[in-house]
Amino acid sequence: MAELAKAGYRAAALDTRGYNLSDKPQGEAAYAMPNLVGDVAAVIAAEGQKTATVIGHDWGASIAWNTTFSRPDVVNKLVILSVPHPTGMSRELATNPGQQKNSQYARNFQQPGSEKALTAEGLARWVRDDKERGGYVEAFKRSDFAAMMNYYRANYPRGVGENAAPPPPPPRIKVPVLVLHGMKDTALNAAGHSGTWNHVDADTTVVMFPEAGHFVQHDARDQVNRTIVDWLKARR
Repeated sequence: MAELAKAGYRAAALDTRGYNLSDKPQGEAAYAMPNLVGDVAAVIAAEGQKTATVIGHDWGASIAWNTTFSRPDVVNKLVILSVPHPTGMSRELATNPGQQKNSQYARNFQQPGSEKALTAEGLARWVRDDKERGGYVEAFKRSDFAAMMNYYRANYPRGVGENAAPPPPPPRIKVPVLVLHGMKDTALNAAGHSGTWNHVDADTTVVMFPEAGHFVQHDARDQVNRTIVDWLKARR
Protein backbone atom coordinates (compact mmCIF):
# COMPACT_ATOMS: atom_id res chain seq x y z
CA MET A 1 0.00 0.00 0.00
CA ALA A 2 2.85 2.38 0.78
CA GLU A 3 4.39 1.80 -2.66
CA LEU A 4 1.03 2.40 -4.35
CA ALA A 5 0.66 5.64 -2.39
CA LYS A 6 4.12 6.77 -3.51
CA ALA A 7 3.03 6.17 -7.09
CA GLY A 8 -0.01 8.39 -6.64
CA TYR A 9 -2.68 5.79 -6.01
CA ARG A 10 -5.24 5.64 -3.21
CA ALA A 11 -5.31 2.17 -1.67
CA ALA A 12 -7.87 0.72 0.75
CA ALA A 13 -7.40 -2.65 2.44
CA LEU A 14 -10.22 -4.46 4.20
CA ASP A 15 -10.21 -7.04 6.94
CA THR A 16 -12.55 -9.53 5.30
CA ARG A 17 -15.45 -10.70 7.44
CA GLY A 18 -14.38 -12.88 10.33
CA TYR A 19 -10.93 -11.28 10.57
CA ASN A 20 -9.39 -8.75 12.93
CA LEU A 21 -11.65 -5.68 13.29
CA SER A 22 -14.41 -6.68 10.87
CA ASP A 23 -17.73 -8.25 11.87
CA LYS A 24 -17.75 -11.98 12.56
CA PRO A 25 -21.18 -13.34 11.65
CA GLN A 26 -21.91 -16.88 12.75
CA GLY A 27 -22.59 -19.80 10.42
CA GLU A 28 -21.19 -21.14 7.18
CA ALA A 29 -23.72 -19.35 4.97
CA ALA A 30 -22.47 -15.94 6.07
CA TYR A 31 -19.17 -16.68 4.29
CA ALA A 32 -20.61 -17.75 0.94
CA MET A 33 -18.93 -16.01 -1.98
CA PRO A 34 -21.82 -13.63 -2.86
CA ASN A 35 -21.51 -12.09 0.61
CA LEU A 36 -17.73 -11.71 0.28
CA VAL A 37 -18.12 -10.08 -3.13
CA GLY A 38 -20.77 -7.78 -1.69
CA ASP A 39 -18.32 -6.63 0.97
CA VAL A 40 -15.77 -5.61 -1.67
CA ALA A 41 -18.38 -3.69 -3.66
CA ALA A 42 -19.53 -1.99 -0.46
CA VAL A 43 -16.00 -0.83 0.37
CA ILE A 44 -15.53 0.59 -3.13
CA ALA A 45 -18.79 2.52 -2.75
CA ALA A 46 -17.87 3.65 0.78
CA GLU A 47 -14.63 5.08 -0.64
CA GLY A 48 -16.75 7.21 -2.95
CA GLN A 49 -15.68 5.37 -6.09
CA LYS A 50 -17.64 3.71 -8.89
CA THR A 51 -14.81 1.36 -9.88
CA ALA A 52 -11.45 0.21 -8.54
CA THR A 53 -8.44 -1.90 -9.33
CA VAL A 54 -9.06 -5.00 -7.22
CA ILE A 55 -5.98 -6.77 -5.85
CA GLY A 56 -6.15 -10.03 -3.89
CA HIS A 57 -4.07 -12.88 -2.52
CA ASP A 58 -5.24 -16.33 -1.38
CA TRP A 59 -8.91 -16.00 -0.35
CA GLY A 60 -8.60 -12.37 -1.33
CA ALA A 61 -7.64 -13.54 -4.83
CA SER A 62 -10.62 -15.88 -5.01
CA ILE A 63 -12.88 -13.02 -3.92
CA ALA A 64 -11.22 -10.75 -6.50
CA TRP A 65 -11.84 -13.25 -9.32
CA ASN A 66 -15.47 -13.60 -8.28
CA THR A 67 -15.98 -9.86 -7.88
CA THR A 68 -14.86 -9.46 -11.48
CA PHE A 69 -17.29 -12.20 -12.58
CA SER A 70 -20.40 -11.04 -10.73
CA ARG A 71 -19.78 -7.31 -10.29
CA PRO A 72 -17.83 -6.32 -13.42
CA ASP A 73 -19.31 -2.85 -13.07
CA VAL A 74 -17.04 -2.07 -10.09
CA VAL A 75 -13.73 -3.51 -11.39
CA ASN A 76 -11.51 -1.62 -13.84
CA LYS A 77 -8.37 -3.78 -13.46
CA LEU A 78 -7.62 -7.07 -11.71
CA VAL A 79 -4.42 -8.12 -9.93
CA ILE A 80 -4.24 -11.71 -8.68
CA LEU A 81 -1.59 -13.20 -6.41
CA SER A 82 -1.16 -16.98 -6.31
CA VAL A 83 -4.69 -18.33 -6.93
CA PRO A 84 -5.47 -19.56 -10.47
CA HIS A 85 -8.57 -18.64 -12.42
CA PRO A 86 -11.35 -21.00 -11.19
CA THR A 87 -11.32 -22.92 -14.46
CA GLY A 88 -7.58 -23.53 -14.17
CA MET A 89 -7.94 -24.48 -10.52
CA SER A 90 -10.73 -26.95 -11.30
CA ARG A 91 -8.64 -28.47 -14.10
CA GLU A 92 -5.67 -28.99 -11.79
CA LEU A 93 -7.83 -30.49 -9.03
CA ALA A 94 -9.34 -32.90 -11.53
CA THR A 95 -6.21 -33.99 -13.38
CA ASN A 96 -3.07 -33.11 -11.42
CA PRO A 97 -2.22 -35.53 -8.57
CA GLY A 98 0.26 -33.01 -7.20
CA GLN A 99 -2.41 -30.33 -6.84
CA GLN A 100 -4.80 -32.87 -5.34
CA LYS A 101 -2.18 -33.72 -2.70
CA ASN A 102 -1.29 -30.08 -2.08
CA SER A 103 -4.97 -29.26 -1.51
CA GLN A 104 -5.56 -31.85 1.20
CA TYR A 105 -5.18 -29.15 3.85
CA ALA A 106 -8.21 -27.35 2.39
CA ARG A 107 -10.34 -30.49 2.58
CA ASN A 108 -9.20 -30.95 6.17
CA PHE A 109 -10.32 -27.39 6.93
CA GLN A 110 -13.81 -28.26 5.70
CA GLN A 111 -14.25 -30.82 8.47
CA PRO A 112 -16.31 -29.95 11.58
CA GLY A 113 -14.18 -28.65 14.42
CA SER A 114 -11.07 -28.03 12.31
CA GLU A 115 -10.77 -24.57 13.87
CA LYS A 116 -9.85 -26.16 17.21
CA ALA A 117 -6.39 -26.96 15.86
CA LEU A 118 -5.60 -23.32 14.99
CA THR A 119 -3.62 -20.79 17.00
CA ALA A 120 -2.80 -17.17 16.26
CA GLU A 121 0.90 -17.95 16.49
CA GLY A 122 0.60 -20.84 14.06
CA LEU A 123 -1.33 -18.78 11.55
CA ALA A 124 1.40 -16.13 11.61
CA ARG A 125 4.33 -18.51 11.27
CA TRP A 126 4.86 -17.60 7.60
CA VAL A 127 5.67 -13.97 8.49
CA ARG A 128 9.45 -13.81 8.26
CA ASP A 129 9.92 -10.32 9.72
CA ASP A 130 10.00 -10.63 13.51
CA LYS A 131 8.77 -7.05 13.95
CA GLU A 132 5.80 -7.61 11.63
CA ARG A 133 4.84 -11.00 13.06
CA GLY A 134 3.60 -9.58 16.35
CA GLY A 135 1.02 -7.45 14.57
CA TYR A 136 -0.27 -10.45 12.66
CA VAL A 137 -0.55 -12.51 15.85
CA GLU A 138 -2.60 -9.78 17.53
CA ALA A 139 -4.85 -9.47 14.47
CA PHE A 140 -5.41 -13.23 14.39
CA LYS A 141 -6.23 -13.21 18.11
CA ARG A 142 -9.00 -10.72 17.34
CA SER A 143 -10.29 -12.99 14.56
CA ASP A 144 -12.76 -15.88 14.56
CA PHE A 145 -11.13 -19.21 13.73
CA ALA A 146 -14.48 -20.84 12.91
CA ALA A 147 -15.12 -18.05 10.42
CA MET A 148 -11.78 -18.79 8.75
CA MET A 149 -12.80 -22.42 8.26
CA ASN A 150 -16.21 -21.34 6.96
CA TYR A 151 -14.48 -19.80 3.93
CA TYR A 152 -13.47 -23.36 2.98
CA ARG A 153 -16.76 -24.97 3.97
CA ALA A 154 -18.83 -22.49 1.98
CA ASN A 155 -16.65 -22.06 -1.11
CA TYR A 156 -13.85 -24.59 -1.63
CA PRO A 157 -14.60 -27.40 -4.14
CA ARG A 158 -15.59 -30.63 -2.40
CA GLY A 159 -15.18 -32.99 -5.35
CA VAL A 160 -11.62 -33.91 -6.29
CA GLY A 161 -10.30 -36.07 -9.11
CA GLU A 162 -11.48 -37.08 -12.54
CA ASN A 163 -14.98 -37.92 -11.30
CA ALA A 164 -15.56 -34.44 -9.88
CA ALA A 165 -18.20 -32.49 -11.77
CA PRO A 166 -16.64 -29.37 -13.33
CA PRO A 167 -18.22 -26.08 -12.27
CA PRO A 168 -20.05 -24.02 -14.89
CA PRO A 169 -17.70 -21.66 -16.73
CA PRO A 170 -17.64 -18.17 -15.22
CA PRO A 171 -18.26 -15.05 -17.32
CA ARG A 172 -15.40 -13.81 -19.45
CA ILE A 173 -13.30 -11.02 -17.99
CA LYS A 174 -13.35 -7.70 -19.84
CA VAL A 175 -10.60 -5.81 -17.97
CA PRO A 176 -6.78 -6.12 -17.92
CA VAL A 177 -5.48 -8.88 -15.66
CA LEU A 178 -2.12 -9.25 -13.90
CA VAL A 179 -1.28 -12.60 -12.26
CA LEU A 180 1.72 -13.01 -9.92
CA HIS A 181 2.82 -16.42 -8.63
CA GLY A 182 5.63 -17.78 -6.47
CA MET A 183 6.87 -20.99 -8.07
CA LYS A 184 7.80 -22.52 -4.70
CA ASP A 185 4.15 -22.31 -3.64
CA THR A 186 3.34 -25.65 -1.96
CA ALA A 187 -0.43 -25.04 -1.91
CA LEU A 188 -1.09 -23.97 -5.50
CA ASN A 189 0.72 -25.26 -8.56
CA ALA A 190 1.99 -22.75 -11.09
CA ALA A 191 0.45 -24.89 -13.85
CA GLY A 192 -2.98 -23.73 -12.75
CA HIS A 193 -2.33 -20.36 -14.38
CA SER A 194 -1.77 -21.86 -17.81
CA GLY A 195 -4.51 -20.73 -20.16
CA THR A 196 -5.68 -17.83 -17.98
CA TRP A 197 -5.57 -15.65 -21.08
CA ASN A 198 -8.24 -17.81 -22.69
CA HIS A 199 -10.79 -16.42 -20.24
CA VAL A 200 -9.93 -12.72 -20.65
CA ASP A 201 -10.93 -10.34 -23.42
CA ALA A 202 -8.27 -7.77 -22.43
CA ASP A 203 -4.50 -7.89 -22.07
CA THR A 204 -3.32 -10.58 -19.65
CA THR A 205 0.07 -10.61 -17.91
CA VAL A 206 1.40 -13.60 -15.96
CA VAL A 207 4.62 -13.17 -13.95
CA MET A 208 6.39 -16.05 -12.18
CA PHE A 209 8.82 -15.56 -9.29
CA PRO A 210 11.04 -18.66 -9.10
CA GLU A 211 12.34 -18.15 -5.55
CA ALA A 212 9.05 -17.12 -3.89
CA GLY A 213 6.49 -19.30 -2.17
CA HIS A 214 2.78 -18.92 -1.51
CA PHE A 215 3.16 -15.51 0.14
CA VAL A 216 4.77 -14.04 -2.94
CA GLN A 217 4.07 -10.46 -1.83
CA HIS A 218 6.35 -11.05 1.16
CA ASP A 219 8.93 -13.41 -0.38
CA ALA A 220 9.51 -11.17 -3.40
CA ARG A 221 8.27 -7.90 -1.94
CA ASP A 222 10.31 -5.42 -3.97
CA GLN A 223 9.77 -7.21 -7.27
CA VAL A 224 6.03 -7.63 -6.65
CA ASN A 225 5.61 -3.98 -5.70
CA ARG A 226 7.55 -2.80 -8.73
CA THR A 227 5.67 -5.13 -11.06
CA ILE A 228 2.25 -3.98 -9.86
CA VAL A 229 3.12 -0.28 -9.93
CA ASP A 230 4.71 -0.46 -13.39
CA TRP A 231 1.77 -2.49 -14.74
CA LEU A 232 -0.73 0.03 -13.39
CA LYS A 233 1.22 3.03 -14.70
CA ALA A 234 1.28 1.51 -18.17
CA ARG A 235 -2.53 1.31 -18.12
CA ARG A 236 -3.41 4.70 -16.64
